Amino acid sequence: MRLSVVIVSYNTRELLERCLASLDEADEVIVVDNASGDASADMVEAEFPTVKLIRNPENRGFGRANNQGLRAASHEAVLLLNCDAYATPGAVATLQAALDETGVIACGGLLFTPPHEPNVQPSACSALTLWAVFCEQSGLEKAFPGSPWLSPYWQSRRLLAQGSGPFEVEQVMGACLAFRPVERFDERYFLYCEDTDLCRRLRRHGKILYVPQAKFGHELGASSSADRWRSVARYNRGKELYFRIHSGPVAQVACLVLNRTGALLRLLAHSAMAAIGRGNPGLWWQVLTAPLPGPPEG
Repeated sequence: MRLSVVIVSYNTRELLERCLASLDEADEVIVVDNASGDASADMVEAEFPTVKLIRNPENRGFGRANNQGLRAASHEAVLLLNCDAYATPGAVATLQAALDETGVIACGGLLFTPPHEPNVQPSACSALTLWAVFCEQSGLEKAFPGSPWLSPYWQSRRLLAQGSGPFEVEQVMGACLAFRPVERFDERYFLYCEDTDLCRRLRRHGKILYVPQAKFGHELGASSSADRWRSVARYNRGKELYFRIHSGPVAQVACLVLNRTGALLRLLAHSAMAAIGRGNPGLWWQVLTAPLPGPPEG
């Protein structure tokens, strides 16, 4: 099976360069640039002439831009890889081999924070439920990371404690997602939770595997770290849209209430820490007062 790699780029020129340099074993590489202001697209054109480059006139978001790359892909399998990630030797081939297994529709690799592979990032999940959102927003998830009941969503570290895998999971992160493109992203999502939605639909077609043998470095949040409150608000909005689409407006409102309550708790905690020169209450005030989402289009 041949595989196309699709990378959505937004203002991470140096990291994108490292990402592309790590993909020598890929059959095809496509970069969709979301109107970066740091000459990322010019760098791709000058230094990686074999890469297919799509230049967008504005930032079209993660899902919509990836769909552009999927339409341009030539091969029967696609690896979606974040521009702030990179493949270690053999990682792409390992995911290709996993997709060749009977009944597998998608898979994802182990993500680690550079420079050390033991710094494993959460990249495999169970189903997104309102209970999982409650555990996240109440702080139970961080307080009891080893509990499958009080920290039900993120699975990577618990799975790795069981052995080397691969493991069948509900979802792997869109930062490193290889699949047969029988489904595409729902473009009502701008950023965050579009991969959760996609994996939910992919599971109708086969198994999703978490493959720790395929290792990818990932500078988590590199393209959004300068505006963190907006990233948190968009993540919350993505969750709310997911529940609206799959469970209805009551579940959406329940998720919104949980998200805003979590922001309020963090605002209070950071306000207390600000008295001793720590904390960032301004960030959580912006998250708490972010505009309410309108009804989803489509």
